[in-house]
Amino acid sequence: MVVLRLKRMGRRHRPFYRINAMDRRSPRDGRVIEKIGWYDPLAPDDRQLSVNVPRADYWLSVGAQPSRTVASLLRRVGCDPKPGKTLSSSSDQQSATAVADG
Repeated sequence: MVVLRLKRMGRRHRPFYRINAMDRRSPRDGRVIEKIGWYDPLAPDDRQLSVNVPRADYWLSVGAQPSRTVASLLRRVGCDPKPGKTLSSSSDQQSATAVADG
């Protein structure tokens, strides 16, 4: 089973994480199938997170399970951690149907 989770990089007291698609059995800092993005918790908010959203959507669509932390990071960039959905398009569709119905 493939999971989307963080791999710790950086140095002591200065964490930096990569968001990766990995085999569930591999260790936290082990072998990676694909690098999807990065997360720097100590950076300013505008430079804290970068995610390749199309690749994250692909891995979610083929059944990859995100960790809780990765799921919250995906929500921050507008990618729903449930397969085949994006947060911005689903809210746009709901507002469009509400206008059409009303």
